[in-house]
This record gives sequence, structure tokens and C-alpha cells, in this order.
Amino acid sequence: MTDKDAPTPPKSDSASTAQATADKPEPREAWDYPRHWIADVLAADGGVVHLRPIVPDDAERLVEFHSKLSERTRYMRYFGPTPTLPPREVARMTTVDHKQRVAIVAMLGGEMIGMGIYEGLASEGKPESAEVAFVIADEHQGRGLGPILLEHLAGAAAENGFTRFEAEVLSENPNMVAVFRDAGYQLSRSFDGSTVHVEFTIDPTEALLSVRNARERASEARSVANLLRPASVAVIGASTDPKKVGNALLANIIAGGFTGPVFPVNGPARVEEGEDPRRRGHGSVASVSPRQRRVRPRPPSVRGIRAYETVRDIPDPVDLAVVAVPASQVDDVLDDCLVKGVRTLVVVSSGFGDSGEQEGLENERRLVAQVREHGMRLVGPNALGVANNDPEIALNATLAPHIPAAGRVGFFCQSGALGIAILDTAARRQIGLSTFVSAGNRADVSGNDVLQYWDSDASTDVILLYLESFGNPRKFSRISRRVSRSKPIIAVKSGKGAMSPVRKARAAANFDDEIARMMLEQAGVIQVETIPELFDCAALFAYQPLPRGPRVRIIGNSSVLGSLAADTARSGGLEVVDTVDLGAGATEEQFEDAVSAAMRDPGVDSIVVVFVPPVAVDADWHARALVAAANIPDADGAKPIVTTFLAVDGIPPGLTKPGPNGLPERGSIPSYASPERAATSLARAWQYAKWRMRPESEIHRPEGTDPEAARMFVREAMAAPDGHVDGARTAERQLSAVDSAKLLRWYGIGVVPFREVTTMHEASAAARELGFPVAVKATSSKWRGRLDREGARLDLPDATAVVNAFAELRELTGDEVLHVQKMAPKGVGTVIRVRDDQSFGSVISFGLSGRTFELLGDHGYRAIPLAELDARELIDEPRSSPLLAGYRGEEPADKEALVDLLLRISTLVDDIPEVREVLCDPILASVDGASVLNAQVRVGPVPDRRDTGPRRLN
Repeated sequence: MTDKDAPTPPKSDSASTAQATADKPEPREAWDYPRHWIADVLAADGGVVHLRPIVPDDAERLVEFHSKLSERTRYMRYFGPTPTLPPREVARMTTVDHKQRVAIVAMLGGEMIGMGIYEGLASEGKPESAEVAFVIADEHQGRGLGPILLEHLAGAAAENGFTRFEAEVLSENPNMVAVFRDAGYQLSRSFDGSTVHVEFTIDPTEALLSVRNARERASEARSVANLLRPASVAVIGASTDPKKVGNALLANIIAGGFTGPVFPVNGPARVEEGEDPRRRGHGSVASVSPRQRRVRPRPPSVRGIRAYETVRDIPDPVDLAVVAVPASQVDDVLDDCLVKGVRTLVVVSSGFGDSGEQEGLENERRLVAQVREHGMRLVGPNALGVANNDPEIALNATLAPHIPAAGRVGFFCQSGALGIAILDTAARRQIGLSTFVSAGNRADVSGNDVLQYWDSDASTDVILLYLESFGNPRKFSRISRRVSRSKPIIAVKSGKGAMSPVRKARAAANFDDEIARMMLEQAGVIQVETIPELFDCAALFAYQPLPRGPRVRIIGNSSVLGSLAADTARSGGLEVVDTVDLGAGATEEQFEDAVSAAMRDPGVDSIVVVFVPPVAVDADWHARALVAAANIPDADGAKPIVTTFLAVDGIPPGLTKPGPNGLPERGSIPSYASPERAATSLARAWQYAKWRMRPESEIHRPEGTDPEAARMFVREAMAAPDGHVDGARTAERQLSAVDSAKLLRWYGIGVVPFREVTTMHEASAAARELGFPVAVKATSSKWRGRLDREGARLDLPDATAVVNAFAELRELTGDEVLHVQKMAPKGVGTVIRVRDDQSFGSVISFGLSGRTFELLGDHGYRAIPLAELDARELIDEPRSSPLLAGYRGEEPADKEALVDLLLRISTLVDDIPEVREVLCDPILASVDGASVLNAQVRVGPVPDRRDTGPRRLN
């Protein structure tokens, strides 16, 4: 995406993209900048700013930007008054090579509001260092743009081989030094009179990433707060026609009791074509005069509220604009909103990517580009809208006439039509909502953004998601892992729904479903299959405590239903302590005593109460018994209670603990239509509680890694002239076995020593060098890993055996190159693989090696990066994992060695996203360790840089 005011760069005949990413690329032409340096970013106040490299045509913008800076800002940047920039300086700053000198500008509405630049210090004998400086327009200072420019300059510098930044700062400008320090860099400072010399490495340390993520979290939460907590709302496209969408939106906002001003915008007067009255009653075409045109005046008000022709005509500030005009008119609306300073847009209009047409998709992309260029955020298009039940806001900017009452549950979904049904279901079940966002096509604001908001929202205790796709899977995993530690996230998610159409056409759906399930489990997300199950869990999490253990007691007046609940509970991982059958004629006192006893029993962690009235009688006594027992003062701690009260779903009136506003609050008892659903919800609550009880495992870097050497090697490999994939000239390539092993060594991963040989003499010499016994192996893919081991000759004791094996394999396989490898200790064959999935990002898998296990899909999957606990769980994930634990008396494998290997491979891929695939197969796991026999690495350009570098919006 380029800034609309920036000219389109001409095509360049200079070095290829592959050369540009090498360790020492050739200087680029002024227009030939890396396109992935373009980014939309969020400022600290939640507004959007566009970043891109500078080009020569920015000269006038730079001069104008400089002229608007205050004298003090110019003095702090240039160490002098500098009222104007000399033409030579303008030319130098706008004509850069994007290697030794890189400049990035911050743009808003086509105007330059900030600029950062670095210049290599090779001429000063510091080839690894560059001097950095930046300046922000006075009115945009304090928005966090300095640290953002610094991040993106550091990312560009690292790609160009620089490892350090230096800066000269006036002693009277401590704010600039604070920018470097607060960004997470470890500074070294020296003073020279009136200036401070600052130096720091730009490698992404854990501290640096922590600061980056914290700032990202704050800015994204602020941008969503601007959306959900507006002080004023404009409805653009408000209509006097009750059948129009704009009329319904305005009516819902008014009926919801929004606490701020509402401004209808109904556009200019309309010119309509009318029929000449003389035409009526005449059948002859000759008697008809030309059609008459008439002007329909713009209504001065809509629903009794004064209406305006455009947003810019509104005299007061506007925070949120809800847009309900045809897609063809949205462009004009955006321009008006920029002039007015609107912060966020909700576009309910359809006709964009939802149309399924290429033109609609292109219009949607253009819409997002324009919205962000104007500094705004967008919900939609094709959205149902947003709602906030906070009494201080009381916003219902949705097409749903009724939304659930206030509560502690936040809800995010995409589909507008589904959203109305979801809201209706929540209302019927008495699930109170704090906030609701229906993102429609999710062109900008996504579930990740809203998660960042809910993380710090004191009004939200439970989060519900209906996910049709992962927008940024890596980021979703990172955010949800953090949020799940304090707030349960319940998600309806189908792997098939996450796939792109291309992926869906060529991939096995089960693969994606399994990855989705395991990724959500890794992040602590409770996954359900249907919307009814979503609200089953929501009712429990919103109103009852989490179980402290797996022990459940089932109490009821039906042995059959009690048995169903017990079976379901056991299959869900709960331990059924006992089943108490009170009989069909149980009284109120018996129910209360039984439940009270369970509440006092330290051997019971949760309770399922099954109640079916034997005859059609008033069952209020059952509700009284449950409520009384749940609130006994001498209970053994808080315990969740679920019931099947008259097969009612939700929170029945008799089981409601009313809050100050009369609505259900925590302590209300949820009811379910069947005992199976009650037990299933309780089982999911225990699984989540157990996940929260796990020790929080941080991500640590293994010792003995050299990321800089590895990164340099990958860049050189990508720039090699023989990088071909599918016959096309690209920077993506499969590394040889020797190069793959070399790359892994920089991360402390040793492949069992081997030599590539092409003659009998080389084979014999290699075997003597490695030491007997050795193996001779074929190298072509069709012979590697075969169960019959026809492609390998093992345990060769001497040179004669090696020569004979070489001759046999050469004739059998036709391979020109064979491997001679030192024999490794016998063990269980395992496989570790990292691959880039189009729906889920980089995924690491573990399983036993061999086509049988591959065919059965017996592998575990996790998102990268791995924590130590993730690695341990991944090893135990496959159903065949008991073979590693000493199956039937065999010696157990060294799992610690496998954990270490997983963490090192995860760190490699996390450090160097250009590593697109790693396959270590087989890895012999034995009591003596884990021996990697074969490794294959594929490297190439990063297809999606989201969450792998400086902060940026999708």
C-alpha cells in the first residue's frame, strides 16, 4: 500500500529483490525501496499514521514540513536555528540509496508529520554502525511516533547488515535520550560539553520485544476505546424512511439511550426525475413530453433531531461516524471525516469484499488505505455494528433493535446476520454483555484489536469469539496466551473456516482443524463447536467460580439422567466422586441437604444437580433449595454448581442472584436443557482451570546460539544466483544437506556427522575419517525414509563393506551423490518439522517418524515461539508418544534432549523468519540423547511480516 500522494515509483533495472536482502546488497536507486518497509502504524492515542521510505518527489513536502516546525524543535534537531533547509540538504535527505542512507517519513492525509533517517558510518571505520536522527511535527509530539520511527529504521538497518545505532543529542534535550531508553535499548552514553553521544545495539532483545508489545497493546486498546467509548456519534446516511438502514441505526442509537450527542447526516438535496402530468391518460407516444426533473429538499431533521448535509457541517466534535451510504459514496464521506477529525468509522454498507467480486475486493482494499491515510480506524465494511452497555456510554450502534442487558461478557463476531441471532440468543439466556463488536469483512479492526481492549477493560470478565478466520494467527496466539491468564476466552472456531479458498481447495481439512484445536489449547482458549455450546460455557464462566479440581458430585431425582451426566463428565476429564439419587419423590429439604453436604465436603470440587419434576407441579421449591445450599456460610470454598432446571437454558428467574440493577450477577446458577450439556460445560471449565494452574512458562533463549552468523548465512543463501523455485527466479531456495547442517550448528543443533561422496574412493576415505561403523545412504527423496530401508546400508564395519554398499546403492537408486554417515545410537525414530501454513503462520510439529505415522496424522502442533512447557506438552501430544517412555520394558528415550531440540528449532525460526521450513527426519531418540540424522531447510522471503518485526497494522 502506498501513500496516495506519493508518485508511483518507476520500475528499476537495478539489483534483484534477492540481492537487496543479502548481507551487503548493492545500493538501490532512489525509487527502488523495499515495499515491505511500507506500514500503517498506531500512535499512542490510537490514531493511524502511514509510514513509507522517502522518495525524491517528497522534496516539497519536506520543505513544507520543516517550515512548520517550531524554532525550538528545529534547534533540537539541527543544533541551530536552521529556519530553512538548503537545497543541497533537501536533495541529500530525499535522494537516498535505501542501504547506507535510509529515510522513513510519517504521513497523515498526504501531509508529512515526521521523518527519521539513518546514515552508515563506514567512512568513519564503523561499517556496522549508523547514525540515527528523527523529528516530529510539534502538534504530533507526544503521540509515540518517535519510538515507532526508531523501530522501523532499526528494522531496515538490520536488513542492511547494521548492528548498532549512534546518535548525537543536545544535553538540554533529555526527551530524545528517553526515547531510546524507553524503547528498551541498552544505552551507552558519553558527554562532550553540550552534547550527549548515545550508542546501542539494535538486535531484538527480550526487553526490546517486551516494550514493543506493551506499546502495541496500549495503542490498540486505545484505538478500540475510541470506537467503543465515543463522546459523540454521527449517523451518515440517516434517512426519514423507516425501511432504510440509516433510519434503523439512528433509531437504535436513540432507543439505546446513548449519553452523548447524536448527529444525523442525510446529504444534500436530491434531484429526482419525475413524469410529466400530461403523460397520464395518453396512450400515444407522440403526446408524451420530456421527463421533468424536480429537486427533493433535504429534510431538516431525522427522528426529530436536526440533520446536517455533511459531517463537516456539524458544529461540535465527532468521535464515531456510523456509515450507511452506498459503497460508491463512501469516498466522499472519508474526506469529510478527515476534515472533521473523526477518529473511528463503522461501515455497515455492503458491496465490498463480501460481494465475492474482484472489483468489490479492490474497493475494500482502497477503502482501508484511505481510512488509514486519514488517520482513522474502520469496523467493517458489511458490519452489524458495535455496542457498549456501560451506563456512562449506553451505545447501540448496531442494526439489532434489541441487545442483551448489561453484563460482564464481551462478544466479537464477523457475520452481521449471524450477529443478530447471537444477540438474540444471549438475551434469551440472560447472558449480559459489556461490549459487542461485529466486524463484518474485518478489513481493519480485528478480533486481536478487541482482545487487546478487553484485556484491560474492568467491565469485561469473559470473552466470547465467533472466529471465521485467523487474521494474524501468530499475534492471536501471543495475545490470547496473555489474556487467558486472567479472563476466559471461549471461541467457536472451525479450521475449515480459517482457510483461504486456494488453501481449502488443495489441503486436507483435518490438518487445519487439528492445528486450530491445538493452537487454541496452547493459548488457553476454550474451543467449542456450536453457538449453543458457546453460550453454555458463557453462562457458567460468567456466573460461577472455576472448579479447583476434577472431582464432581452428581445429585438428582433421576438415575437415568444422573448416569448420562456421569458418563459425559468422565469423558470430559472429570472424576465422578459419586452419584446421589434422591428418588423421584425427593423433597425440597432433601435437595437442600444433599447440595449443602457437597458444598461442605472437601473431596468435592463441583456439583451437577439434575432435576426433573415427576409431575407438572410448581418447581419453585427446587430453585429455593439450590440457592439456599449454594450460599451456606460454612461451605468448603467456592464451588461451581450447574443444573437442569425444567430443561431451561440460561439463568432462570428462580436461580438468579440479582444485582443492584435487578440483572443476574455472579452467584446466579446456570441451567441447561440436558445433563450432558451441563456436564460438558463443567468439564470445559475444569480444563481451563487446569491450564491456568500451570506454572507460567516464559520463553527463554537456549545457550550456544549465534543468530547474527545464522542471519548473515541465510541472506547470502537467498541472494545466491541459483535460487530457483518451480522454474521461476526467486530468492526462495532449498538448502543442501551440508548447508542445512551448517545453519543448524549456529543454534547448537548437531546433525550426526556425514560426508557427501560421488566415488568409491571418496566413500572409503569418508568412512575412515568418520570412524567405523558407518552407514551409506541414498539422497533422493523417493529413497529416504523408506520402511524397508532399501535406500540405506547400515552398520558397515570396514572399508570393503562401504565400497560394496556404495556400488549397490549407486546401481539401485541412480543417485549421483550418496552420504556416508557415522552410525548413531539406536533409538525411536521421531520427526520435528516447522512449516508455514497459510491459515496459521509458522507451526512446529512433532511425531514419530515414518509414513505410517504420517498417514495416520499422529502429530502434535504448536505455534512458535515455544516455551519449555509447550515443548514438553508437544512431545506427549501424539497418541504414539508412549513409545518414548519405555514401552513394554524398553529403555525410555531422553525427552530432555528432545525438549532442547524443539526449543532450539523454535528459536531459529523465531529469530530468522526467512527460514520458511525446517525438517529434521529422522531423529533417533534414545537413552543417550537425540541424534538428528537428516535435516532439510528451506529459506525465502517472508510472505507475511505481521508480528515478526516493527509494529504495524495488518
